[in-house]
Amino acid sequence: MRWLKNLVRLTLLVLVTIGIWHTIGRAIEDLRAQEFELSQIRPGYLLAAGLCYLAGLLPCWWFWHRTLQAMGQRPTCRETLRAFYIGHLGKYVPGKALVVVLRTDLVRSPRVSTSVAATSVFVETLTMMGMGAFIAAALLAALFREHVWLIVLALGLMIAAVAPTLPPVFRGLVRLVGVRRVDPDIDAALAGLDYRLMSLGWITVAAGWCLLGVSLWLVLQANGAPVTFTPHDLALVTACVALAIVAGFLSLLPGGIGIREFVVMTLLAQPFGAGVAAISAILLRLVWLLGEVLLAGVLYVWRPPAEQMEVQEST
Repeated sequence: MRWLKNLVRLTLLVLVTIGIWHTIGRAIEDLRAQEFELSQIRPGYLLAAGLCYLAGLLPCWWFWHRTLQAMGQRPTCRETLRAFYIGHLGKYVPGKALVVVLRTDLVRSPRVSTSVAATSVFVETLTMMGMGAFIAAALLAALFREHVWLIVLALGLMIAAVAPTLPPVFRGLVRLVGVRRVDPDIDAALAGLDYRLMSLGWITVAAGWCLLGVSLWLVLQANGAPVTFTPHDLALVTACVALAIVAGFLSLLPGGIGIREFVVMTLLAQPFGAGVAAISAILLRLVWLLGEVLLAGVLYVWRPPAEQMEVQEST
């Protein structure tokens, strides 16, 4: 069965590569349409933006790791860190289900149940999106009262994402989809999901969203936008990033392509100009994508010791 497993992994790799290639091609075409020139960019800010984005995902990784532990699993930090960042590339494939597949495949072991691993991915992802929608709604209500439809959208997205993460609701949904038929022990794992864990997740994930906002601020700086490091501008970029990512996630489009850019351009056009907003939205996608690809490549080579031994034994 080793050949079948390798075939599946190769297929997943091809799908991810195609998705990434399409996303990069679309972004480059959009930049050309904006008559973009590299000379107008300050690359140091783009590098900082990429690093800030990857750092902003760390709280989500930590919460996912803690969720697995709370559900009775015993993964190492190295295993979950590797699975988390590599799994992010799955969002560039239509439907985004590949995120769950990649993470589960990379983290499962004799110490981590496959069904529990898959379930935990939904807990982390919905918590991130729910908190993002909450942050977007709160900040938009304070900064953009004239954009009533955006505030209503953020509130709707928040309810749609947060409600399933409430422990009683999530347990009921897992039972409803019949996970117990695959894993009779799933109820014991679900007992570890409580309000203490979720409260911890909401707080830590909120910190991550702030860093993602700073990443957009750095992209604006790279593009020469008149953005300042003030509470108002930081709140603006954080709300912008949060709503863009959540809306893109729920659209089920690969990487939220088009949706994320639309939200960013809508919110940034008035304070910074339509041209700057459009170029910044496209650059943000490219910087984040390249950061994900580079880090995933490093982590893919950096196999945990247990996995290295497994590969050696199979050859």
